[in-house]
Amino acid sequence: MSLQMISTINNSSLLQPGFSLMNFDGQVFLFGQKGWPKRSCPTGVFLLDFKKDELKLKPAYFSKDSCYLPPLRYPAICTIKESEKSQYLIHGGKTPNNELSDKLYVICLASKNNKKVTFTCIEKELVGEVPEGRYGHTVNVVHSQGKSMIVIIGGRSYIALGQRTTEKWNSVVDCMPHIFLVDPEFGCCTSYALPEFQNGFSFHLSLVQNDIIYIIGGHSLENNIRPPNLYQIKIDLPLGSPAVSCVILPGGISISSALMTQTRENEFVVVGGYHSDNQKRMVCNTINLYDNKIEIVEKEAPEWTPDIKHCKIWFGNDMGNGSILFGIPGDNRQLASDANYFYILKCQVENDQSLEQMAQVCSQSSTEDAGESTPFEDSEEFTFSFDIDTDTCNEDDNENESESGYWITCCADCDIDINTWVPLYSTELNKPAMIFCSNGEGHWVHAQCMDLSENMLIYLSQVDIKYFCTEHISLARGLKTPKEIPPIEKKPMKALRRKKPMKMLSPAKKSFIRKLFE
Repeated sequence: MSLQMISTINNSSLLQPGFSLMNFDGQVFLFGQKGWPKRSCPTGVFLLDFKKDELKLKPAYFSKDSCYLPPLRYPAICTIKESEKSQYLIHGGKTPNNELSDKLYVICLASKNNKKVTFTCIEKELVGEVPEGRYGHTVNVVHSQGKSMIVIIGGRSYIALGQRTTEKWNSVVDCMPHIFLVDPEFGCCTSYALPEFQNGFSFHLSLVQNDIIYIIGGHSLENNIRPPNLYQIKIDLPLGSPAVSCVILPGGISISSALMTQTRENEFVVVGGYHSDNQKRMVCNTINLYDNKIEIVEKEAPEWTPDIKHCKIWFGNDMGNGSILFGIPGDNRQLASDANYFYILKCQVENDQSLEQMAQVCSQSSTEDAGESTPFEDSEEFTFSFDIDTDTCNEDDNENESESGYWITCCADCDIDINTWVPLYSTELNKPAMIFCSNGEGHWVHAQCMDLSENMLIYLSQVDIKYFCTEHISLARGLKTPKEIPPIEKKPMKALRRKKPMKMLSPAKKSFIRKLFE
């Protein structure tokens, strides 16, 4: 296994604990951003674009007939293949408002080209014994006798509405240890209670092969323990009602919030997770499936860096093709307290060709809740850099050199530094906003150094007027010839108590009036 670090420069908080990754034809997409989507990417789905020494997050799009998909943390997600078209199922999860979703979404690739990737997202209507909104659970698809069935297991939810008080409003409990079967065609839900499941659990691992689901590890919130669970759940789909049975197998491992990726057809690698609330699990395991049997053996772990060893939490997700993307909290001494460090762990030998995934893998990324999320800054792509030493020439180096102009000392009071800068405006991401001063030949200054409000900055970018920085505004005013202001025309005031002029009557009118009175 090889470990590769990604040094995040700015705004790494987009990748928060609980994010998910989807692999479509070798391309990896991020789902579950921090905060609500912005106008730069209303879908909240981003393409991870790897180019030599950098990683760009580019927005993906939804087709016109797609439904709205909120950004969800800790959802249950798995793949389902119909013919040659790959699809993903997304169930549950937390919204940025900490509301729990009970909806089931189906997302598939509609079209793609070099510049644009379009998805189709459909909400599946559920009826019957619909599972309550939850997170930290798993979803899988089993196949038996030519039929398919969606299986939802485990998870956490808020306490009952009648028991929620101000102090316990966000208190969570383990969901009832029931197994939910969902018909993929009609959305009919049925729950099953098994005697082997005595207590609820969450943040476990699940992998499925044909009609058998294996449940590994998990965290029981009621007892605050991580028992070495290893369940074998068999689901038969005859013409009548489904038959669900469970067997407790020996040889399980005590683990929660671990990451799992597939390296070969019947081989999986488990990385990360927790032994307890304050102890990470630094060892790795290999899971082998053969003849409806499972074997879990310990695997040599990669050489963890000191930052990884000493951090308290870590989080991530499976990228597919035997690779895992995970992150750790950044240094608390940084101004950007929400900064994270990210790594890519390759669990399979590079010479091995990636095989088509025959079994489905579903895992959860963290037992720790990151709390309420805050919106991130608008941008069409987010850039990260790999720590790779290379002597080869990169065609994009010229563009990187030109970006150094953003970190100039624009004035005597300029305090913009590449290592300590924090975005101020909603249009900023990894570079500060700048405005052009029209003094002389002109020069660029930082909008933050000029104390410009966001409304004024947007106004100046829309109108065709010259702007002068604080150092040249007085000079510009002295050279400017004042415009001649025409005098204001004042209307004469009406005289008070002025008598109206008397009207003179003509002789004909006088004669008529005289005859009238006679």
